[in-house]
Amino acid sequence: MGQITVEKNAGGIEGLCVITPAVHGDNRGYFMETYSQRDMEEAGLHIAFVQDNQSCSTKGVLRGLHFQKQFPQTKLVRVIKGSVFDVAVDLRKNSQTYGKWFGVELTEENKKQFLIPKGFAHGFLVLSDIAEFCYKCDDFYHPDDEGGLAWNDPEIGIVWPELVGKYSGSADSSGYMLKDGTFLTLSEKDKNWEILAKTFNF
Repeated sequence: MGQITVEKNAGGIEGLCVITPAVHGDNRGYFMETYSQRDMEEAGLHIAFVQDNQSCSTKGVLRGLHFQKQFPQTKLVRVIKGSVFDVAVDLRKNSQTYGKWFGVELTEENKKQFLIPKGFAHGFLVLSDIAEFCYKCDDFYHPDDEGGLAWNDPEIGIVWPELVGKYSGSADSSGYMLKDGTFLTLSEKDKNWEILAKTFNF
């Protein structure tokens, strides 16, 4: 395989992949291929991406957990500045790992990428002062098709690093903060998602 190494079925969940690119560095800096269709296909990953997105978030921001219901997306995500803890939750109804989660820290230093197939909820927590987050999608965004899942559903039990607080029966961020005192910040929409037992599944 050319410029990437691929950890398949990350966390024992079929389809999740952690991808590490080859980084070529010297005293001038570094160079790497951030995406190669040829390398992906050599790894058995045949995906036609149609859209690239980028976001910037501050420390303590949690985005998620999101998915599209009728038009699910495969995502290839990475961080170009800062650090996030990135999470995928298996929502495939007939999967042996339905409701299971896996998380990986993505940073500008480790340059890892996380491939999340269709049928997963996705979200991330920003651990650095600023994080710039990029991702490819194999389908376009459909605003009327968006679904979500409570980021703190106790049935799923995601262990978000550096985060302290106690579940109070909703996805609201009240009472949660990072260990350094940074308050958790969610969008109004993300504060209102339901737990898995009450949520759409694939």
